[in-house]
This record gives sequence, structure tokens and C-alpha cells, in this order.
Amino acid sequence: MRALRFVALGDSLTEGVGDPVAGGRRGWAALLAEGLGADGGPGEGPGVGLGARPGVEFVNLAVSGSQTRDVLDRQLSAALELRPDVASVVIGVNDTLRCTFDIHAVTARLDVVYGALRERGAVLLTACLPDPGAMLGLPGALARPLARRQRAVNTVVHALSERHGAVHLHASEGAWLTDRAMWSADRLHPGERGHRQLALRFHALLTEAGIALGPAPSAEPEFAAPGRGAGLWWLATAGTGWVARRCTDLLPQLLALAAAEVRHKARGTSARLDLSASHAVASALAALSAPEQRPEPA
Repeated sequence: MRALRFVALGDSLTEGVGDPVAGGRRGWAALLAEGLGADGGPGEGPGVGLGARPGVEFVNLAVSGSQTRDVLDRQLSAALELRPDVASVVIGVNDTLRCTFDIHAVTARLDVVYGALRERGAVLLTACLPDPGAMLGLPGALARPLARRQRAVNTVVHALSERHGAVHLHASEGAWLTDRAMWSADRLHPGERGHRQLALRFHALLTEAGIALGPAPSAEPEFAAPGRGAGLWWLATAGTGWVARRCTDLLPQLLALAAAEVRHKARGTSARLDLSASHAVASALAALSAPEQRPEPA
């Protein structure tokens, strides 16, 4: 019997940004992989019947900067060729940080990706995520449009996770979001402790489902957390490029969205913006019943 195969799809979060190790990055998915299998012979295990396996094969297809279209067009076909027993798809934040954000397109892409992996028999792992505006500490008028977008993506991920029978992690809330020790210098990605927390929470869900047969990852980091000066160093080096790219792509639109926030707040009509976003999500999910509107896997 071959080892259990775990394939991870997504962006920088799954690639392991914020959790550097010798020779590259590790991240929550690699930490989780260590606790999925257990030595033993063939036989049926509890839950989905994956059974005891002689180890785990882990393949990380995640690429920093990826959006849902990249997962659909590039990562999905590679994942399907690997015939995974377990597949994680954690994606969506980068979509919210682009001027091309379209919740209808995000919904249709995720539906295809989730469906294709489940049709191949993979246990599907998904997660909802915190909004980047809050993590960066942006002013209210700038943060609210990003928060609204992330809530829309999370609502879609919740609905599609239920639709496709995924093991879903609620990572968009909880005390870990405000614990500075959980986060890396850039404040957008978990640090080692945060990646370990994600791995632990996924492991608990998979253990409950009878899928994770190995020990849970340790909650304690191997390496010291970055100091106060690390954030300034990140901004002065890699952070400047990140900010410049976002200014070119998103900032003009975000400023326009912020101006709309201010106008609606002054008129007492801010609820209309939330209502419009809710209608867009409902419309996007309703459209899934029309197969001709769905993009095909690459």
C-alpha cells in the first residue's frame, strides 16, 4: 500500500511564508503532513477509510501571489495528476487585493476546483481567512472595503465547503488574530507559531474525522520570533516592493472605495454597501446551478 498523499494548493500562506527553515520555507501544510500518517499495515481505518498508511507523501503546489484563477488554471491539473488522498485549497486573500476582484468569478472558480478534487476522491481541506486590512491596521475607510471583500470570499468558502463536503477550518476569527506572537514581521502572514496553530487546528478536525492518524504538531516554535525591528526591516526591503505593487494595482480603486465609504457614512447609508455585497454573494452562489457559467478546469 502506498503512502497517504497530501497535496496543498494555494498562495503564500500555504507556501510557508513567515515560517522560514534551512533551505526554504515550511508552513502549516508541511507541519500538518507530519501528523497525517502512521506506520502500519493495510487495513481500513475510521472515518473515510483511508486506513493506516506507511507514511505520508507531501507535495506543496502553492505559489506566493496566487489568486483563485491561478489555482484553477495552473495548480489544479498538477494536483489531479498526483491523485491525492487529501488536498487543501486555501486561497482568496490575493483576489481581494486586486482591482479586478469579482466575487462571481471567485465563486465559480472555487466550485470547479473543489468539485474536481472531490470527484477524484480526495478529502478536501478549506479555510476562511482574516481580512488583510485589519491585519495591516489600515484606517477605517480603507479597511472596510477590504473587510467586506474578505467577508464575501469567506461566505462563499463556507457555502462551497458545505456543498462539497470539505473539512473546513474557521481561521477568520479567534484570539490568535490579535496575538502578535502568532504573526510574522509583515503582519500579513503567520509566523512559525501561527503556522503551527493552523496545523494544530486542522489536525484536530482531521483526527475527529478519523483521517489524521499521527501525532499532532507541536505548538511550540523551534526558532525565536522576529523582534520589533524586523517589521521595519521588512518594510525597508521586501515590503517596499509589495507596497509599490499594491499601490499600482489596488490603491486607486481602494481610494475610490474609501471615498464611497465616507459619503455613505455621512449620509447614514453605510448599510447599503453591506447589503449590496450580500446580494452579490447570493447571486454568485445561485449562478452555480447554471453549468454554462462555470469555467472549465485547465
